[in-house]
Amino acid sequence: MTPEPQAASTRADPAILSIADAIAHPVKAANFPQTILRFRNDRHAATIGLDALDDKRWCHHFGRFNPMPGNLPQPLALAYHGHQFRNYNPQIGDGRGFLFAQFRDDKGRLLDLGTKGSGQTPFSRDGDGRLTLKGAVREILATEMLETLGVHTSKTFSVIETGESLWRGDEPSPTRSAVLVRLSHSHIRFGTFQRIAFEDDAAKMHRVVRYALETLYDQQNGENDAAALLNLAVERMADLAASYMVAGFVHGVLNTDNMNITGESFDYGPWRFAPTWDPGFTAAYFDHGGLYAFARQPEAIHWNLGQLAVALRLISDAPPLIAALERFGPLYQQALVRRFCWRLGVVPQGMETDRALVGAAEALMMQGGLGIDAFFFAWMGDATPECPADQQGTEGEALWSAFGAVKAGYAPARVRTHAYWQGDAPQSMLIGEVEDIWAAIAERDDWGPLSAKVDAVRTMGEALRG
Repeated sequence: MTPEPQAASTRADPAILSIADAIAHPVKAANFPQTILRFRNDRHAATIGLDALDDKRWCHHFGRFNPMPGNLPQPLALAYHGHQFRNYNPQIGDGRGFLFAQFRDDKGRLLDLGTKGSGQTPFSRDGDGRLTLKGAVREILATEMLETLGVHTSKTFSVIETGESLWRGDEPSPTRSAVLVRLSHSHIRFGTFQRIAFEDDAAKMHRVVRYALETLYDQQNGENDAAALLNLAVERMADLAASYMVAGFVHGVLNTDNMNITGESFDYGPWRFAPTWDPGFTAAYFDHGGLYAFARQPEAIHWNLGQLAVALRLISDAPPLIAALERFGPLYQQALVRRFCWRLGVVPQGMETDRALVGAAEALMMQGGLGIDAFFFAWMGDATPECPADQQGTEGEALWSAFGAVKAGYAPARVRTHAYWQGDAPQSMLIGEVEDIWAAIAERDDWGPLSAKVDAVRTMGEALRG
């Protein structure tokens, strides 16, 4: 076979091998009947020098999982435990995915290529190790929208249809199958540390904590590695929780095995974007008690950090871990107003004033009949829109005026010069459109609506960065 065409910036770095014996099992990918390329993310492939691969080689690596040059010789299924809806489960791990390769990007950061739907592993239990094509399409849409809205998220790197038919109890079956590759800064989960604590292996905990500090955070030796890592995780997770709220996003399954130690959102199953600022809005049909409802996500993430702290007690005294956890609330509030001002396109004025701005906006969205995406679109930057006719003479008009009065004191950080702001309506990712995009694929094999939506969302990203 001829040598791989790779850009000069490509740097394979399988750093995970230093701790693979502690947290991973070598596995083989499933042998799929077909590899039909449906989506490739060349924008992010360029950051690790893989955009030069032609489609045949792309499928060779990301459908057949032949090793990348100088990278992992064999995929690794990662081992972890986790609290699932706050019930501890020691019987989980990478049951339908694995870590395939690691690279340094063009900024020197370590990046993982991990899979979803790549076949059975020692952790599959009764699962088939597969992913539905619909699930892969939904992950494309979630990650593209979240990235545009500034959320620290994994990226959907590749989706390849595999030619298999799957049976699922929660969607029409048989349904089509796919294998997805995601790009993220790590696949080390809170549940990884929980598993090590369950094993009561302090030496292993020290190794994995040091790996996380050195390779993921570029942190050298300190007085207390466990506390240092928890502080970094608290900072990242407080920001993630705030970014979910400002995006109007509901992950759906915020279990500790779905928490990444880098504070990066990933693993999208029953996600939804909330149409309105509804604190009780849930994404998962099985979340009967609303544990992971829209407004409870910060609480859920903080609780998960508490479980990480419990695991890290294996190698640390409690006081510095408690001190780290107590930072979450103030950091979350700071991140919330900062991110809110960013999406609204105004210059922050200070915590007290900015909290009043957020409060007035929440009241308008909750009681004034204005959707989240419509609110940010109408009021972005230097805009001072008039109250809609259907709200005049109602409580909504008073809320509209109240928010306008608060926002009048803010200087715009963004002006509406991009063509996106001249449109009639904002981009959104509500469930009806997601289902329509999938229906076009399922019924007519029409991938046009998906491609058009990705392009439109990326255009919105350009406008938000402008």
